[in-house]
Amino acid sequence: MNSGSPLEVPRTLSPHLSQPVGLDFDQTRWKRVLESIRKEVNEYTFRAWYEPLQFQGLDQDVLVVQGPDNFFVDWFTENCIEPLQRAIWEEAPNLAGVRIDAAPEPPTSAEPEPAPPAPPVTRVPASGRSRRNLISPEQAGLRPQYTFANFVVGENNHLASAAAQAVGDRLAQVYNPLYIHSPSGLGKTHLMQAIGNHVLQRDPTLTVHYVSSENFMNELIQAIRNGSTMDFKNRYRTVDLLLIDDIQFIAGRETTQQEFFHTFNALYDANKQIVVSSDVSPAEISALEERLRSRFQWGLITDIQSPNFEERVAILKKKVERQEIILPEDVIIYMAENIQSNIRELEGALVRLLAFSSLTGHDITLDMATEVLRNLLKSRVPRAQLSLADIMRAASEYYGISTDALQSKVRTKQVAHARQMAMYICRENTQASLNQIGLRFGKRDHTTVHHGWQKIGGLVKSDGDVHREHEEIMQRLRSRR
Repeated sequence: MNSGSPLEVPRTLSPHLSQPVGLDFDQTRWKRVLESIRKEVNEYTFRAWYEPLQFQGLDQDVLVVQGPDNFFVDWFTENCIEPLQRAIWEEAPNLAGVRIDAAPEPPTSAEPEPAPPAPPVTRVPASGRSRRNLISPEQAGLRPQYTFANFVVGENNHLASAAAQAVGDRLAQVYNPLYIHSPSGLGKTHLMQAIGNHVLQRDPTLTVHYVSSENFMNELIQAIRNGSTMDFKNRYRTVDLLLIDDIQFIAGRETTQQEFFHTFNALYDANKQIVVSSDVSPAEISALEERLRSRFQWGLITDIQSPNFEERVAILKKKVERQEIILPEDVIIYMAENIQSNIRELEGALVRLLAFSSLTGHDITLDMATEVLRNLLKSRVPRAQLSLADIMRAASEYYGISTDALQSKVRTKQVAHARQMAMYICRENTQASLNQIGLRFGKRDHTTVHHGWQKIGGLVKSDGDVHREHEEIMQRLRSRR
């Protein structure tokens, strides 16, 4: 939808419309509408979604209000419109409806006149520092190549992309905090870093810091050991934008959660922006303190889905265009058809293909792509081809444990390990949710599934025996196809 274009809400507030109401709906009545909504929804929902609405007037018998941008209007209309309709009907039952417009973008000149050099800007932050040093993206923990310009937007990620751009344009004014979740390799880190790069490009005097939750925890541990916790607190609680990746890894870490909780509060109260990412929604993170879970819900929670075929083609074309590489159309189609799970695998396959072409000096062809990527594709089993029953049966046979035992309440070490391995493979290789997997494994809670998934995921990477078990079970599953 173009900025500023109206969005009609096709619901009638009153079934007995008599005549246009004239100009008797003013700011005073609009304030009463907002107060009515405030009594119906929680305070944080009100502040995030209803308070930003601006009363514009009447278009005959239709009330016109304005939201900050197109993304806001789309999301509001899908998720928040009904309390507004009810409040308007109570205040003015003769109105026919409500229309929500997006605020127009500022006009830009096609040929702007060159501006004189701007004088240095001196900012005085709350911490009392007289001036901030300019920092580069690298110093902020950012990779300059992660920008909005090279992020491929499609149906799978358009809401997350729009929200990220809105946050980058208006720090702490919309969607604070912004919580982006998706399985690994779908672009949430790209979007987070694009926010940071965009903000620094617009205003290099702002303080931006990107960090993984693991590094946040390690820095905290080091600060406690060195007796420098005040320096740690000052570093994280005085930024304008905090981007923290993979927040799920602080689950169960009591001290880290406590420190992040206080950091979150300090930044939020100072009207600073917080963006976090995770592989799951806040509700699905086991061992996460409820007070943190509730704070993530103050802002906007949005997800990224796996890209469809057309989006995978677009991603590959964007990659080769940026690197000025010639990749035949049939090779692009072959890769997009056969690598479906995530963008990271798609990029890895492209790197492998380009490396082979460079080392051999041969042009890339479909025959070359088929040969070079054969082992990569052989090691994968498409998610759609595996069922929970397939995986449970393979794990049962491998460990010599009945499927009934995997679904039972038995918690011996052998059974628990086999069950967690099976749940891990289910999570990694099917589209089933945590709840669906838990239901299949004896009606277990989603937090139990998530704990097993995280535990085995770590062991697969760090323990050679567990890695071998995983590979042998996957080989059994592949051999049945």
